[in-house]
Amino acid sequence: MTRHAQDNAGDRPVSDATLRDLAGYNIRRASNAVQADLVRTLAPFELRMITYSALVLIVDNPGLRQTQLAEALAIERSNLVVVIDDLERRELIGRNPMPTDRRAYALTATLAGTRLCRKATRAVRAHEARILSLLSEEERQVLASTLRRIEQAANDEG
Repeated sequence: MTRHAQDNAGDRPVSDATLRDLAGYNIRRASNAVQADLVRTLAPFELRMITYSALVLIVDNPGLRQTQLAEALAIERSNLVVVIDDLERRELIGRNPMPTDRRAYALTATLAGTRLCRKATRAVRAHEARILSLLSEEERQVLASTLRRIEQAANDEG
């Protein structure tokens, strides 16, 4: 093979046809694209996906315990501490001892946290509308339902 032929072979697009037949590969590629856009969407609010998700759950569930939040986010409690500390340092949430169990803390959003959450959620909804703009409303519902079923099947296996 000549050098010129090698150079041309190296310029060919890489085929991922075999991988494109795998649901997991397609889910991961779509997830990467969505995540990259979401990072840009949340940046003006100085939120990462995990801090945004935690803030939404705290706003929607006042008095949530840290253990409950870790379970809802499917993360280890030790990893959650960093998230909670960040939200508390920014005065977006408060952490108060539970009256019934002094070892547990009730998490509540501050007014600033609630306002930031609302603004960020509007931006995230616009992000979702943009990302899913090629899908009909019925396709969006089918996608959401299918992804929940895949998650459930994976959890049932684990």
